[in-house]
Amino acid sequence: MNKTAFSMPPNLNPDQASPDWMNKGDNAWQLTAATLVGLQSIPGLLILYGGSVKKKWAVNSAFMVLYAFACVILCWAAWGYRFSFGDKMIPFWGKPNFALDGHYLMEQTFLGKFPNATMVYFQGVFAAITLVLIAGALLGRMNFYAWMLFVPLWLTFSYTITAFSIWCPDGFLAKMGIIDYSGGYVIHLSSGVAGFTAAYWVGPRLTQDRQRFPPNNILLMLFGAGLLWIGWTGFNGGDPYVVSVDASLAVINTHICTAASLLTWLLLDIVFFRKPSVIGAVQGMITGVVQGWAAVIMGLCSGSIPWFTMMVIHKRSEMFQKVDDTMAVLHTHAIAGSLGGILSGIFAVPKLNRLFYGTSGHYIGLFYGLADKRTHDGFRQIGVQLIGVVFVVVLNIVSTSIICVVVQIFMPLRMSEEEMEIGDEAAHGEEAYAIWGDEEEKLDPKYELAKSKAGGQVEMV
Repeated sequence: MNKTAFSMPPNLNPDQASPDWMNKGDNAWQLTAATLVGLQSIPGLLILYGGSVKKKWAVNSAFMVLYAFACVILCWAAWGYRFSFGDKMIPFWGKPNFALDGHYLMEQTFLGKFPNATMVYFQGVFAAITLVLIAGALLGRMNFYAWMLFVPLWLTFSYTITAFSIWCPDGFLAKMGIIDYSGGYVIHLSSGVAGFTAAYWVGPRLTQDRQRFPPNNILLMLFGAGLLWIGWTGFNGGDPYVVSVDASLAVINTHICTAASLLTWLLLDIVFFRKPSVIGAVQGMITGVVQGWAAVIMGLCSGSIPWFTMMVIHKRSEMFQKVDDTMAVLHTHAIAGSLGGILSGIFAVPKLNRLFYGTSGHYIGLFYGLADKRTHDGFRQIGVQLIGVVFVVVLNIVSTSIICVVVQIFMPLRMSEEEMEIGDEAAHGEEAYAIWGDEEEKLDPKYELAKSKAGGQVEMV
C-alpha cells in the first residue's frame, strides 16, 4: 500500500525565524491584542483624562499618562517582567533579571505558542495601563517630579508582586487556583486601591477645583472612552494566549458586559438624578470565563454596585470625602475589579476553565459546583477569590503608603498652592489651548500673583 508523504505549505514550514513550536496565528493575534491594549492607554486614557479635566490641567493630565507608559515599558523590559514571570525566588516574587537578551526573547514563553518577546510586550502594556489608571486618582495636583519617581517604584514593589502571585504559574495564589482571567485583581483592584491610597498621601485639589471640575472637552473625553472600550477586545481576547473558543467568548462577553454596565449606569442616573451621566458610564468592564448570560448579570452588577458606592456611599462617608480621588478609580476599578473576581468565582464554567487552564483542578464557580454536586469545590473557589481580594488590598495599601512616604523625603508629593492656581503653565510652561486661551483669566490679579509666586513672569497688561 503506497503512502503519500505529507508536506506543509511552504509558508507554514518551520525555519529559524518560525520554529516548530510557534503558531503563527497565535503569535499574530497576541501582537495585535497587545497593540489594542496599548491603544487603551496611548491615546485612549491620555485623551480621556486630557478631556475630562479643567482646561488648565489638560496638558499635565495627558502628560502623566504619556510618561507612565514610557517609563513602565522600559522598566518592564529591564527588570519588571522577570520579577513578575521569571523563575521563582519566593512564593510571591520572581528572580530579578533582564528581559532584553536576544536569545531569551526568541525562546518559547512560559505559556502559549509564541516567543518571550511577544509575551513581554503583551504583559508590558498591561503593566503600563495599571499605572495610567492610578494617575486618574491624582489628577489636578500631584507634583510631576514625584510622579516620575512613584511610577518605577510602584511597578517594582507592588505590581510585580501581585502579577507573580496571581498570574505566574509558580505564584502562591495561582497554585491555590485563583481565577483572575484578565486583571480584575492584578490591574483594576490594584490600581483602584493604590490610586485611592496615593490620593490620601498626596492630598486634595484646591477647594474650588473639587467643587467645580468640568471637563474641558466632552467629545475628546468620549473619544478616549471609545478607544478604551474597543481596546478591551485585546485586553480580554488576548488572555487565553491562543486563538481559541475561549478568546472568542472572552471578546463577546466583554462587550456584552460593558454594554450592560453602561446601560445600567445610564438608567440609574436617569431614574435618580433625572439626568444621564457620561462620566463613569463605560466603567465596570470586568468579566471572567463565563457564559454569555452570566456576562449580562455581571454587567448589571458592575453598573449598579459601583454606581451605588460612588453616588450614595461616597457622598455620605466622611472618609471617602476626605480623600480626593479625581476620577473615582476606587469605585470604577477597585470595587468593579473585586466584584468581577467574586462573580467569576460564582459563575465560572468548569468546561471553559479546563480549556483555559488546561486542567480540571478546582476552577469551578459556586453556581456550577452546586449544580454538579461539587459544593465543596464551589465554596472553596469563592474562598480563594476572597483571599485574593484581601491580599491585593493589603499589599497595595502598605506598599503604596511606603512608596509615598519615601518619595516625599526627596520632594513634595503635591504641587504648591500657587502652582495649582495656574495649572499647566506653571507645571510645564505650556497650555492645551494656548491659541485661544482664556485671556480674562490671565488678566485676573490673583492669577498674576499666583504665577509670580510659582516662578513665572508677571505679564504687563
